[in-house]
Amino acid sequence: MAEATTALRLGVIEGDGIGPEVVRAARVVVDDAMAAEQLPPVDWVPLPMGQRAIDEFGDPLPESTLAALDGLEGWILGPHDNASYAPRYRTGAPPGGAIRKRFGLFANIRPARAFAGVRAVAPELDLVIVRENSEGFYADRNMAVGSGEFKPTPDVALAVGLITRTACERIAHTALELAATRRKRLTIVHKANVLPLTTGLFRDVCYEVAAGYPGVVVDDEHVDAAAAHLVRAGADYDVLVTENLFGDILSDLAGELSGSLGLAPSLNCSQTQAMAQAVHGAAPTLAGHNRANPVAAISSAAMLLRWISQRHNDSGPARAAERIERSVAATIGAGVATGDLGGQASTGEFTEQVRARLHRW
Repeated sequence: MAEATTALRLGVIEGDGIGPEVVRAARVVVDDAMAAEQLPPVDWVPLPMGQRAIDEFGDPLPESTLAALDGLEGWILGPHDNASYAPRYRTGAPPGGAIRKRFGLFANIRPARAFAGVRAVAPELDLVIVRENSEGFYADRNMAVGSGEFKPTPDVALAVGLITRTACERIAHTALELAATRRKRLTIVHKANVLPLTTGLFRDVCYEVAAGYPGVVVDDEHVDAAAAHLVRAGADYDVLVTENLFGDILSDLAGELSGSLGLAPSLNCSQTQAMAQAVHGAAPTLAGHNRANPVAAISSAAMLLRWISQRHNDSGPARAAERIERSVAATIGAGVATGDLGGQASTGEFTEQVRARLHRW
């Protein structure tokens, strides 16, 4: 890869609850990692979302934020707590979903890896779930106009699922390309025994695309079997690809199996833009107490740097990401952990320990 020559310009959206604390941790760690690689500092673009945006703009996701994101290649997104918004601000898609839909972030990449030093249910776990992010059974993503949920009578509720060949092909390529860089195994997760037309189409198209990747071994499982298999022998998996709802559930399960949802990062991306977003939510009961685990946010930011590095054939951001990932693992391995992992470290203390290790590699 070529050497970095220009500064990155990235958005930073702190969000609600613990968002400001963990997003700020990710930001300072990225800054230090870039400096350690003698790369230009990131030009951060702060953007409002959530309750603070409601207070200032009367909108949890102001048009000014969306307009700014139009001009950015990548950004870090903190969690939103739309359940706490006033009722008039809860209509429509939540802010994160609205951003994903607006910018066509069709792939949700969710790694799950157990760290040495963490008491994990599945200590050998090291997998990635590739979740199709634009359709499926989620009401905010499967209609051009209106919702995918509706009630023909007060006592009957219906939901429409959407599976298209185009989206299946797109996510299959993403998953297969990723599997080719890892242990070269892909598992297609579906429920074609009871949803043969929709998830059956997903399975079949993934197999069709896989024919173009002869170096990757491909199999498939029903989602209920995959959930059981994750608990029993999660280390058997390398990359899993699945539709939206199944991917959401399985990735939360995998995060807990690895030790804590606070360790679970993710990247939402298209071919041209990417959004780093921790899997966990806003955890409002922890907000402001300096107790939140920042690992998921920090690791998501590292994923963003790797995505930028690959897109531009530029080794600099990938080297910074490697420093971050090794420093996080070394910090946890040294017994420094937040409360969710059984430790005593505060958000700030853990972050400072990571920063102190960034220059060791």
